[in-house]
Order: sequence, then C-alpha cells, then structure tokens
Amino acid sequence: MKIYFAGSIRGGREDIEIYKQIIQHLKKHGEVLTEHVGGDNLSQGEINFTDKYIHDRDLEWIIGCDVFIADVTRPSHGVGYEVRTAAEKKKSILCIYRPKQTKRVSAMIAGAPGVKMASYSKIEEAKEIINSFITQTSLR
Repeated sequence: MKIYFAGSIRGGREDIEIYKQIIQHLKKHGEVLTEHVGGDNLSQGEINFTDKYIHDRDLEWIIGCDVFIADVTRPSHGVGYEVRTAAEKKKSILCIYRPKQTKRVSAMIAGAPGVKMASYSKIEEAKEIINSFITQTSLR
C-alpha cells in the first residue's frame, strides 16, 4: 500500500514529533511516500529543490497513492492544497486533528465530500483511527 502523509512544513513544525510517530506507525501498513515530513532536517534536505519540483513531485505521489492521510491540526496552505488534490483524484482521505491545539479545522477541509475527519488527543488514539481507516479502505 502506498500512503501519502501530509503535515505542516512551511506553516510550522511544532508537531514534528507527532508526525514522526504517525509515520513510523504508517510504515507498518505500507510505503510512506512522504516520510520526509517527519524529518528533523527537512529545511536543509529540501532547500536544493525548487518549488515547482516539490509541487510536481508531490502531485505525482498523490496521484500514485492508495490512501491519503493528513494531520490538519496546524493550518497549512500546502496541506489544504494536497487534501483538495486528493479529493479531486478520488483518493481515500483521512484528516486527523487535535481539537485542543486548533480552534477549528477549515470548513473547506472538514466539509469537503469524501474527506473523513477524526479528532484525537493522544497518539495512541490517532493510531487506532488510522488502523480503522486503513482496514475499511482495504475492504473496498
């Protein structure tokens, strides 16, 4: 299974430790195309790439993924764009968020058709939500 995981990069890296744990968990289910989202040296590693290269590469990954999972706790233009693209491509989409850390998730994500939303407060809850989503997606 090819998994696209989206999380805030340029919008803020406060949740990097959470992203790392989610990515490690997702790797039990398949190949995480965007493992770099949990990287400590993301800015250094991606600095040599042009914005166009990153856009085109990530678009290809979205098109090629089996499931799309995003942590939308931190507002991010990029993640919003990725969610919209995944919806347009009819991907199975799960967006998770921590309600204590965000006032409200954008209505453009929470209200989008085909986007499953789920809140979590602890990482173990997020893992359970992801397991259930992937199991349901695999049965389709």
